[in-house]
Amino acid sequence: MSQDSRKHADDTFGFLPQLPVPYHGQDDRLAIAEMAEVFGVTHRTLHFYEEKGLLTAARMGPMRVYGEDHVRRMAVINACREIDMPIAAIQELMAGLDRAESQARADELFDAALQARRRELAAQQSILRRQMQKIAELLEARSVEGEDDPTGAENVHLSPIESNCLGFMAVGYPASRIAELMDMDLTAALTLESGIIRKFGAHNRFQAVAKAVLAGLIASE
Repeated sequence: MSQDSRKHADDTFGFLPQLPVPYHGQDDRLAIAEMAEVFGVTHRTLHFYEEKGLLTAARMGPMRVYGEDHVRRMAVINACREIDMPIAAIQELMAGLDRAESQARADELFDAALQARRRELAAQQSILRRQMQKIAELLEARSVEGEDDPTGAENVHLSPIESNCLGFMAVGYPASRIAELMDMDLTAALTLESGIIRKFGAHNRFQAVAKAVLAGLIASE
């Protein structure tokens, strides 16, 4: 069935940007467990998207199932979350896509949302670099002359999961996004982040990242 036909058959979806769909099976419907596995998210994440009005599920008896259009819609939502687009911005985008009267308009809306997010990330990156540079300068100014590792980070040992978390912290992801990326709840992500900050003898995540950069544990770029 073409997308034009699907639009007339189900106006709740409208047009969607053309994105790769990570499911190419034969089943017409996916159970929630299959949907979660296809997109690498948890059941709770899917429920959250439904609560926010981003996604809906059909019913097959007592079971929640997702059809082809649900999968395509989830591909758009997932792409937006992978670039840490705020939920409010995704809601606005999806509402616009639902009202789109042509494929060209849907593509235009999606491209505009991506451009806006790129500008936001560029601004955040600039701010983070300035903050990290300032922290590095303060740490260096307070170092003891002749001390090889004034940050005290050279002897810090991180587990693989801590190293992954530190990498996400360096990118600037908030704890909520880190929790999603590492498939853990927010409390666990906050606890992990606090442990990393404590290991570096830092006062906050920015100082911990700056110390890790100075010690060569992560790249500065």
